[in-house]
Amino acid sequence: MAQLRKLKDIENEIAGMTPAEAVDYLEAVRPEGMAAVKKLLEKYRKKMLAQQKEMQRLNIMSKYEMEAYQRGFRYVAGIDEAGRGPLAGPVAAACVMLPEGCMIEGVNDSKKLSAAQRDRLYDVIIEKAVSVGVGIIDEKCIDRVNILNATKLAMKKAIDQIKPRPDMLLIDAVRLNDVEIAQMPIINGDALSISIAAASIIAKVTRDRLIEEAATIYPQYGFKKHKGYGTEGHINAIKKYGICPIHRVS
Repeated sequence: MAQLRKLKDIENEIAGMTPAEAVDYLEAVRPEGMAAVKKLLEKYRKKMLAQQKEMQRLNIMSKYEMEAYQRGFRYVAGIDEAGRGPLAGPVAAACVMLPEGCMIEGVNDSKKLSAAQRDRLYDVIIEKAVSVGVGIIDEKCIDRVNILNATKLAMKKAIDQIKPRPDMLLIDAVRLNDVEIAQMPIINGDALSISIAAASIIAKVTRDRLIEEAATIYPQYGFKKHKGYGTEGHINAIKKYGICPIHRVS
C-alpha cells in the first residue's frame, strides 16, 4: 500500500509538467526501484519524443512567417476560406494573426483534422492569436458575383477586422489585387503555413456551425452530415424536396 501511495504521489507531482520535465523528474526518482515508475518513465519518454516531433513539424510550418519577419514585416497574418465547393450555404473566410514564434500543437490543414480536433483548436487559436477576423458571404451574394469573387469579398471582410492591420498576408492560393497590403499566395498554404492553417480551422468551424444551425430549419436535407456539399444523399434530397432558401443556384 505504501508503494501504491508513493506512485500516486509521483503521478500527482508530474501531472502539471511538460513531458520533458516529467522525464527529468522520473529519472531522478527511478533509483527507488519501482517497476511502476519505470513504466511511467517509458510512457513520458514517448510523449516527449512525440512532442519534439510535433515541434519540428510546426517549425517547418512557420517557415513563411519567419521569412516575412526576417524581411522586416511586423504584422503577419494568414488567410483561408471554407465553403467554396458546396451546393448550399455561405462561404466563410478567416484571417488569423499569431504572435511571432507562436506554436499551437495540433494546428494543421483543417481537412486533416476531426471535427472534435477542430473545435478544440478553434478555442486555443482564439485565445492565443493577436487578432482573428471572419468574413461571411451568403449564398445570395455568391449567386450574384460567383464563388471566387464571393470568396475574395469574405477574405477582405476578415482582413478589415484585424488589429493591428497586417503588413503581410499569407493566403491560400488566392491573390487579392485590390488590397494594398503585401501578400504571398501559397498553393496548399493550409498545409504549409501555420497562420493559414489556423485560419482554415477558424473558417471551417465557423461555417460548419452556421450550416448546423440551418440543419435545424431544413432537417430533410441532412446538412448536419454533409455541410452542404454535393453528396449522393444531398443530391437525392434536392431531387425529392427541391431547393431551399440556402441553396446556391448559380
